[in-house]
Amino acid sequence: MEAAGGGGEGPGCGCKGIRSCLLCEGPAQAAPPPQDKDITRKEVASSKRHSNAAAVKKPGKSCSPKAAVKFLMSTRILYRQFSCCNIKLAGGEDNFTYCPATGLAKGNEHSEFAGWAFPFPGVFLTEEFISEDEESEIVELMDQDDWKPSQSGRKKQDYGPKVNFKKQRLKAGSFTGLPSFSKKIVAQMKACSVLGGFLPVEQCNLDYMPERGSAIDPHFDDWWLWGERLVSLNLLSKTVLSMSCDSEDSIQLFPTFSKENGELNPPGSFTQTSACKNSDEEGINCILSPRLVPSKEVTVAIHLPRRSLVVLYGDARYKWKHAIYRKHIEHRRICVTFRELSAEFSAGGRHEELGKELLEIALSFQGRPV
Repeated sequence: MEAAGGGGEGPGCGCKGIRSCLLCEGPAQAAPPPQDKDITRKEVASSKRHSNAAAVKKPGKSCSPKAAVKFLMSTRILYRQFSCCNIKLAGGEDNFTYCPATGLAKGNEHSEFAGWAFPFPGVFLTEEFISEDEESEIVELMDQDDWKPSQSGRKKQDYGPKVNFKKQRLKAGSFTGLPSFSKKIVAQMKACSVLGGFLPVEQCNLDYMPERGSAIDPHFDDWWLWGERLVSLNLLSKTVLSMSCDSEDSIQLFPTFSKENGELNPPGSFTQTSACKNSDEEGINCILSPRLVPSKEVTVAIHLPRRSLVVLYGDARYKWKHAIYRKHIEHRRICVTFRELSAEFSAGGRHEELGKELLEIALSFQGRPV
């Protein structure tokens, strides 16, 4: 879930803590971070320490408040520089790509997982969900309202209740409903098989720009308040949703590619007719067993075309974190995300009445950004 904006160091920047963007990193960070996989954390830290040793001096016991603040700000900037050089945070290469036609995550051609795949449930993707004219009209209406600075180079518009996720507190606050232009979008969702009974109670518009270094770190959306299905409409440009998993379990991969006919075999079909690497004979049958790999070594790219609608649910919602990396923002991009209420705020839930109140407000479609 989006954190509140404000508090950033750069002009128009909403970054907090370890988050950063090109606005607050300064000119030295304008270029993309190095992608050399041989660079280690230790080497990066050592490099930063030596290059900035003269610039950051620890204040003495009798230093002025101004000097103390300067020291703290300097160390924060150094930490951000270190973070930006971290390969994982910068976004490495995804080694699998999701195939909407088969529901499989297929190993990328030049990765060590080429020719292998595994089922990747919990993703629904439909292209051209709205027309080009509808897209233009929606963006024009959005731009009539202010965009607030947010984390990591994003800007946002929120239409939703006031929430304190840490204390798990919720109230309507100044929420006046979803915007009028979303009424048609929500109505069109009914045609999607996975969106039966979907009633959005919150809408978040996020604006990404390459000039700001816009991105969003791997994360789970909250599940105390928000329900199972996360629905996002991708506007203005294509991008990639990168999925990663922190669990300690393993993923079972299946061989999928037959060199003879070039066909993709379904998971569970383990036989490939090909030349065995360890045999002098050609054309004999090779039996390839499923392969186990640690979940942490797997990243899956879900390609989102312009004007596409994607729904995450099940494992893709609760097991896999999702992220958008800087390198996948080539032009201005707007993401419109709709969220439904969790069971706790739905019929039969502990806070059913509050849920009804919020839904009534949301579906009035008379809202302005809060």
